[in-house]
Amino acid sequence: MGRHRIPVEPREAGGAPRPRVRRRTIAVTTSFVLAMGAGTFVVLRGGLLPLSGHCAEGVVKIAVAASPDIAPALTTIAQQARATGVKTDGRCLDVTVTSRASADVADALGKAPTHPGFQVWIPDSSVWLDQVTIGGRGTPLSSMTSIARSPVVVGTLQAQAKGLGWPAKAYTWADLTTAAGEKSNFRLGTADPARSATGLLGFTMITSSIGRRGGDVDTESAAAAKMLAQYTAPGDAQIVATLPNDGSTAELENPQRNQALVISEQAAFVRNTAGDGRPGLKLFYPKDGTVDLDYPYAALDDDTLSTDQSRAVSRFMSLLGSDESVRLLSARGFRPATGAPDPALVVGAGGQEPQPVGAEPVPVPTGQALQQLRVMWQITVQSARITTVVDVSGSMAAPVPGTEGKTRLDVTKGSLLQALTQFTPEDEVGLWRFSTRLDGSRDYQKIVETARLGVRTAQGTTQRDRLTGAFGALQPVEGGATGLYDTTLAVYQDARKSFAAGKFNTVVVLTDGANEDPGSISLDALTAKLKALGDTAHPVPLIVIAVGPDADKSACDRMARATGGAAYRVTDPAQIQAVLFKAVVAAAASAAAATG
Repeated sequence: MGRHRIPVEPREAGGAPRPRVRRRTIAVTTSFVLAMGAGTFVVLRGGLLPLSGHCAEGVVKIAVAASPDIAPALTTIAQQARATGVKTDGRCLDVTVTSRASADVADALGKAPTHPGFQVWIPDSSVWLDQVTIGGRGTPLSSMTSIARSPVVVGTLQAQAKGLGWPAKAYTWADLTTAAGEKSNFRLGTADPARSATGLLGFTMITSSIGRRGGDVDTESAAAAKMLAQYTAPGDAQIVATLPNDGSTAELENPQRNQALVISEQAAFVRNTAGDGRPGLKLFYPKDGTVDLDYPYAALDDDTLSTDQSRAVSRFMSLLGSDESVRLLSARGFRPATGAPDPALVVGAGGQEPQPVGAEPVPVPTGQALQQLRVMWQITVQSARITTVVDVSGSMAAPVPGTEGKTRLDVTKGSLLQALTQFTPEDEVGLWRFSTRLDGSRDYQKIVETARLGVRTAQGTTQRDRLTGAFGALQPVEGGATGLYDTTLAVYQDARKSFAAGKFNTVVVLTDGANEDPGSISLDALTAKLKALGDTAHPVPLIVIAVGPDADKSACDRMARATGGAAYRVTDPAQIQAVLFKAVVAAAASAAAATG
């Protein structure tokens, strides 16, 4: 997106921009509208001076809950207002600012409390206002204006920036995420998108960028989420704390330290200008656009407010738009709500042209879209317990055209090994194989017990190592037929017994044929038993992937639906990786919806 200056809105006396009202659930009350011109003050050289040096006529008190990053600056402005006797309708303005995490306030207001404890809320992003009011049940809010902004970008340590050609080379969000997935020395962290606007907006830009690049959006977005989840912290302050504490080799190469972050420009400014010797950040402003934290000034619809308090709410808003307040906010790393940022701010944060540091921000997505993305993140990064069941009957030895003699099982194994790399050390994965009379009279055999991929044996090998070897060792059973039904029942019963609370539990069956065991349970009896084993409070959806034209997709559908799962057909075993990841995300979403 091209660089250009944002048009400056007309400004009122004292340098304050005319408020941009953004309606949420109610109109701004008449008292707010009248109060826009009610504050009585004198402008002198851009500053605000009270008409009276004392508060003989009393004070008007209001409380403000503000995002922790901007709260210190707002506190300073409020203290200066008290010290200089700034008035509202002839009475002194007394504002108390409390630092509160935006996610926590959104959760509280979503329950429509009778006494929130404040009259004004300034979160870091309008996405929180949407979250409160999206269902129409939360506290009504009036977003009156934006008081500052800060673009969400990607900050990297010096070595990583140099390796990527900063500042001359610009990347898309998708390209930066891909680089993080491919480079061992580029650990990209983010604050949890479920609790951080920076993390959520950054993840939104990543998924949008993946979509514009083409390919399988669902699978690639889920893979990006899985990768980011390994380096995620609960909140913005916590994710910044994952950066190295000093420039020593031990710190820079510490696997517990991130080397890049999805971060706001303001947070990078604070890090870089702290003067405490910690390694600074260089900022990439992705060429497919950035989205801003917009710090909305939101008034609560509280009928208990007096007219004086309502006017004081608007008076403080006007004060925050004054030239003096804008300069103070800029000195803390915040861009003005309108107009170009101070170049010194951008440089201090680690930005530099030709990175598109002045590009127009991308509009913030709607509340509903962000809510869906937040849920998708939570589902995707939730630890999974997956029991994989692979058909090793004789038909899996059939060659796959165009693969230089590779069999169906060869290609299936390769696809499964690729899929294995997408799961984290906290995910649990196991392996069964099946063919008729594989283990005595049984059609199935447990090869690797389902366990956490990061767990180590006494010999020092991990569960991931064991599975990698077991997948690679799978071979077709000469003359073996497809014992699908008995196997499905046995593995499903085992998965029900070993259900892991707090994880997404599922069974994945891969088969290239129809059931060929004449002595097995019937399809009708199997689906009845699967339904009987179901538990909506502890779901274990069955995912069946029918490989090739000979697989009985109809039977696979019936089995999967009996458990709340789904069946998929792939014509090429190489498609298994993409389909498997998409199926897991879809099944997890369905299970989450069912459990409410």
